[in-house]
Amino acid sequence: MQSITTPDLNGMNFNLTENQSMIIGMARDFAEKHIRPHVMEWDEAQTFPIETFKKLGELGLMGVLVPEEYGGSGLGYFEYVSVITEISKVCGSIGLSVAAHNSLCTGHIMAFGNEEQKRLWLPKLATAEWIGAWGLTEANTGSDALGMNTTAVLDGDHYVVNGSKNWITHGKSGDVAVVMVRTGEKGDSKGISALVIEKGTPGFTHGKKENKLGMRASETTELIFDNCRVPKENLLGKEGEGFKQAMYILDGGRISIAALSLGMAKGALIAAINYSKERYQFGQPISSFQGISFKIADMATEVEAAELLIMQAADLKNRGKNVTKQSAMAKYFASEVCVRTATEAVQIFGGYGYTKDFPVEKFYRDSKLCTIGEGTSEIQKIVIARELLK
Repeated sequence: MQSITTPDLNGMNFNLTENQSMIIGMARDFAEKHIRPHVMEWDEAQTFPIETFKKLGELGLMGVLVPEEYGGSGLGYFEYVSVITEISKVCGSIGLSVAAHNSLCTGHIMAFGNEEQKRLWLPKLATAEWIGAWGLTEANTGSDALGMNTTAVLDGDHYVVNGSKNWITHGKSGDVAVVMVRTGEKGDSKGISALVIEKGTPGFTHGKKENKLGMRASETTELIFDNCRVPKENLLGKEGEGFKQAMYILDGGRISIAALSLGMAKGALIAAINYSKERYQFGQPISSFQGISFKIADMATEVEAAELLIMQAADLKNRGKNVTKQSAMAKYFASEVCVRTATEAVQIFGGYGYTKDFPVEKFYRDSKLCTIGEGTSEIQKIVIARELLK
């Protein structure tokens, strides 16, 4: 793959502290040393590089938001967004898995687990001794989460779980999953509960691994439950609170996907800027042509606008404020910007952009997931409008 230098995209430093700058540098250095050399190898083979995540765990990057008392780094959302962005500038697949592990599975237990549950699971997740998964979506429900068919029936000291979940990140390799199950009537928001289910629990298996267009190094499979008996002490919060919990977790998760989108957009923009200065046509670099320079100007402007939306949402999250509207706006705008930026980067590269020898081809494929995962762009518009009009 083409080696990439970094143009000046640092106009927005948000008055970073020395510690924040150090964390950004650590994530950037790790991505260059341990991820970039393997990006296409992992993509082509659809390899989920568990050992790479173990190394990230050793650096504290798999438990960025987890308090130190539970083995985490105890950092905030500015640092978290920066880590996801830096990794995703190199590889969206790894950025996606880091985000899913941190914000979904780990984040759910951190937000709604009792003290005993936190001390049992968080130290393993924060250090990447265990990889986490999170299960909400099903094959026939998609955005209609209240229509889920996976059930959990209390039988003595255990819930008996039956059903399946689809599109689950780390569904095969994950050591533990937070799973939303129906404990009440279908369609009732108070009929959903959240259970923590460990790998190896009888009746808990994974299904097929999806063969995806992009994000191919981030594992996506089914979760299958066949009379799976889960101890009732694995219930997060109270029975019937699962849907409300999931909506809260998705608010934070949207910031994660926005950061993922931002990182890939920056990666594609950097590659496009470099190439436009190196590629000569008619005796001059193509960056000197207005048609190319205007594309770059538009791309850079949208990327910085997306970053501002993301940092606004991160600031609200840090202060414990409601982020439903801002996280939806950040996710919606950043994901669409990511797709547009990757598309224009391919156009700037021309025929070379359509080959796997240059990085923009992969950004182009990876980018589309960001407009789909953790709520499609259409769902984000519904959320935004609902917040504005209520």
